[in-house]
Amino acid sequence: MVVIKKICCIGAGYVGGPTCSVIAQMCKDIAVTVVDVNAERIKAWNSNQLPIFEPGLQEVVESCRGQNLFFSTDIDKAIKDADLVFISVNTPSKTFGIGKGRAADLKYIEACARRIAEVGIGNKIVVEKSTVPVRAAESIRRIFNANTKCNLNLQVLSNPEFLAEGTAINDLKNPDRVLIGGDETPEGGKAIQALKSIYERWVPENKIITTNTWSSELSKLAANAFLAQRISSINSISALCEATGADVEEVAHAIGTDQRIGSRFLKASIGFGGSCFQKDVLNLVYLCEALNLPEVARYWQQVIEINDYQRRRFAARVIGCLFNTVTDKKIGLLGFAFKKNTGDTSHKTESGGCLENADRGISRYVSGVSEAFG
Repeated sequence: MVVIKKICCIGAGYVGGPTCSVIAQMCKDIAVTVVDVNAERIKAWNSNQLPIFEPGLQEVVESCRGQNLFFSTDIDKAIKDADLVFISVNTPSKTFGIGKGRAADLKYIEACARRIAEVGIGNKIVVEKSTVPVRAAESIRRIFNANTKCNLNLQVLSNPEFLAEGTAINDLKNPDRVLIGGDETPEGGKAIQALKSIYERWVPENKIITTNTWSSELSKLAANAFLAQRISSINSISALCEATGADVEEVAHAIGTDQRIGSRFLKASIGFGGSCFQKDVLNLVYLCEALNLPEVARYWQQVIEINDYQRRRFAARVIGCLFNTVTDKKIGLLGFAFKKNTGDTSHKTESGGCLENADRGISRYVSGVSEAFG
């Protein structure tokens, strides 16, 4: 069995930093090095002011930083020394070209693969941690195969994260499941077992699921799409409730008590935000279109349409309460991040953007919540 003694994580962002910090805390005999090209970010990870906010993260980092957890900009050395390399870089939607606004841009994944092939030596397990479209691992393998070296042997695994911002540390320490996908070959099986042995230090074996690579990659996209779908579903019902006099909270409670449905993600709101749901649903839509599944693509596109509709509807109600104009009016927004216990303002669902698009005369926003509000 392959024994992992040193881990390198490329990408010191929201996924890589917390994930590897928890691994280091749970596996004191494994040296974990998180690397990034952003020197300022690495400096922050080595300070008392971490670059991201997550409840419990500071305590985890401080418990093992400088012992078996390290943050560095020396990417090449970390790759050379590692037995296992996590790729945890950003996979934004493409901003131009085919699939603009929907397809995932894998340029950072590709850059990591080329860097590993260039400087790596010995036997290494390369793990996709970033959210990627199905068969992204095949692209990584093609890069490795095109840069074959006699002193380098690589196995590629998929190990998607299922973290919710605001509860990431608890999600890492007490996960619903850990998913590992790899090749259905003897070598692939050994690589899967090596990664599995790390998680088994604190995760019950029955919560560790092993699949082929493609099932693992698709499961991540599908999970986020299902969660986004539930939010859009209850938001669509909220519009019906307002038109009929029903109370959406009471309807959601009645629906949620059905054990087949459950109560999670049935809170009517302005819509979903953050860096994952919209990006992943649009990625799924693009994937379905590319595979000539237009009916499936239209189904998932409607999840996005309802989300956009809910934002516009909320903004219209606010403007309606202000005599149909917000010109020269000041509006206070308590909370700028897309959800509590996080500093993530990407794709935020707060009403400011909707109001601005609906009525350009608004003078300014007063936004944010002080420490006193928690």
